[in-house]
Amino acid sequence: MDGPPLASLSLTHVNYDPTDRIAWLCAHLALVPQALVITYTALIWSTREIEILLMFAGQMGCEALNWILKRYFKEQRPTQIVGKGYGMPSSHAQFVAFFATYLTLFLLFRHDPHNHPHASSTHTPISLWQRIGTALAAIGGAAAVALSRTYLKYHSPKQINVGCLVGVACGIAWFVVTSIARRTGLVHKLLELPPLRSVDDGKRKNNFATNDQRLQLPDSSLQLA
Repeated sequence: MDGPPLASLSLTHVNYDPTDRIAWLCAHLALVPQALVITYTALIWSTREIEILLMFAGQMGCEALNWILKRYFKEQRPTQIVGKGYGMPSSHAQFVAFFATYLTLFLLFRHDPHNHPHASSTHTPISLWQRIGTALAAIGGAAAVALSRTYLKYHSPKQINVGCLVGVACGIAWFVVTSIARRTGLVHKLLELPPLRSVDDGKRKNNFATNDQRLQLPDSSLQLA
């Protein structure tokens, strides 16, 4: 049957050597960004948590920057057999670097369990050592994802390093921006906008945090809502 050649949806398509167990693990690590996007969406919908929404907005901004940088540098991948498109910087490395950086800064500098000393249905205070452990786990996971792209030959070490540097820079910059937005009251103003004030799920109004009982702006907790 004549017609145009079929295309492949490569969103979750990963090439690897099935006889190599490390390559098998690396192939699954390549799906971490997609899993994180699903997690972001589920948490935003279920918790109406403004901090998660802000983090996700920064994550998508970082992805947009990666799209621009790839088309600016136009550097090919180490081999075109396993990947399509440009390779500089690595989008996987940049994605997980932003995630790990922002989460680490949030856990160590913004999360304050003293604001919520008791556990509730939406918040469980965590100690300093638990926060450090979580941050280290996020950093370790990000490193594993980044290194997996080199192992699978989707990116060169330079492309991975640049991706990590851009992701870390974006994470720090966005954390500073959101911190300023909180201190100046901009977050409160954003929460009063109709799209954020409430979401109708067909049964009741599920509001984002809009008062001090649900959102502590100066020293917010891990679960603000």
